Amino acid sequence: MKIGSNQRLSGRSYLDGQCLIAMPGMADTRFSRSVVYVCAHSEDGAMGIIVNKPAADTRFPDLLVQLDVIPSEELIRLPSQAEKLQVLRGGPVETKRGFVLHTADFFLESATLPIDDGICLTATLDILRAIAIGSGPESAVLALGYAGWGAGQLESEIQANGWLHCAADPALLFDDGVETKYARALGKIGIDPAFLSSEAGHA
Repeated sequence: MKIGSNQRLSGRSYLDGQCLIAMPGMADTRFSRSVVYVCAHSEDGAMGIIVNKPAADTRFPDLLVQLDVIPSEELIRLPSQAEKLQVLRGGPVETKRGFVLHTADFFLESATLPIDDGICLTATLDILRAIAIGSGPESAVLALGYAGWGAGQLESEIQANGWLHCAADPALLFDDGVETKYARALGKIGIDPAFLSSEAGHA
């Protein structure tokens, strides 16, 4: 089933396919200055991937060997796209598990979740094998872990001025300029980060 950002449940709109932008006053330091791509959002809760926090000292080729996707002697044959694929800290939940956010030119039946605007999520080793041999998606990032919210939790955090949200675009999700993604996300809704304060939204 395709999940779209325009779906409404019980008369409320949900944020599938949108990006959340952490406000300066975000109480949870794990999400400080985070941009989170929302993969699923319903009355039962929400799930997303942080797209602007690199996983320190973690390289995609090394992970391929650690996960027995390819033997170490085959690393020299990796396509350039695989060598450069970004590994991100996707969130504080299930941090040992990998989630590949990617363009819709790659699809595995019963494994790939279409989200919105040509973006998909796949969390199996098969997509890693495909990337390793050059038959994966055109654009992708690998996230270790994800961000999760229980029923009503994300809505409460937004009402408490924890998050703004903006439309997603491929550059915001996939390009390697992670250090500028926070400012770019704010720019998409016309906000200069310099003018934000931790008290934004309070009269």
